[in-house]
Amino acid sequence: MSETEFLNLMDATLAHIEDVFEAAGQRGNVDVECSRSGSLLDIEFLQNKTKIIINSQTAINELWVAAKSGGYHYKYEGQLWLNTRDKRELMSTLAEIALAQAGLVI
Repeated sequence: MSETEFLNLMDATLAHIEDVFEAAGQRGNVDVECSRSGSLLDIEFLQNKTKIIINSQTAINELWVAAKSGGYHYKYEGQLWLNTRDKRELMSTLAEIALAQAGLVI
């Protein structure tokens, strides 16, 4: 994948994640605030002031997620972002991380 292709994919992925969290906040499912600066997406859970930070690592074509539960690296394979260690898909793992971090039962 070229750098331009990666940047376009990363941008679309971060925009999608931001949309998902903002929609959850608007529905009242969770009190969350998103802010984005270039390739960095900061998701803050307002009730406990914790964050999930998603950032791109362009040199190695990866997305990195930092959360209370740890750090995760994702590489795009086929049509999905997969964890480089256990091959779990980004969005489903991110949902689990977010629910736990927000203090909700998963």
